[in-house]
Amino acid sequence: MSDQSRLFQAGPDPFGRMWKVQFRWLQTAISIRHADTVDVKFWVSTEGREPEEKVIALPQAELLKLTSNGRTLTDALCMRLAAAHLKHMIETSEDFDKTLVTLRPEQLAACYQQLHRETVTQPR
Repeated sequence: MSDQSRLFQAGPDPFGRMWKVQFRWLQTAISIRHADTVDVKFWVSTEGREPEEKVIALPQAELLKLTSNGRTLTDALCMRLAAAHLKHMIETSEDFDKTLVTLRPEQLAACYQQLHRETVTQPR
């Protein structure tokens, strides 16, 4: 996945469609849902369908565990983690019928590892 987490294409989905993904906002869910997560909202659209909102909820306790190795927990990291999972959702249709998806610890860890691998292999 490229470093472009605000506007990117994802897919193909299982039906061969490419999706346009646009970042909308990121906020702590304590204020809106009384949940201990960081919510990242995207709009997704593809030809012939109305745009849909997708909110990826990243549990804060798990984020803190992942960044306990010294990496700083930032908005940019949260956005990239959520974008990586949304890309996975589009490509596999896993949970794609849901508007709000809260990542399980193993899903968040997989996204984190994916981003780490991409960062390590990026040409300078």
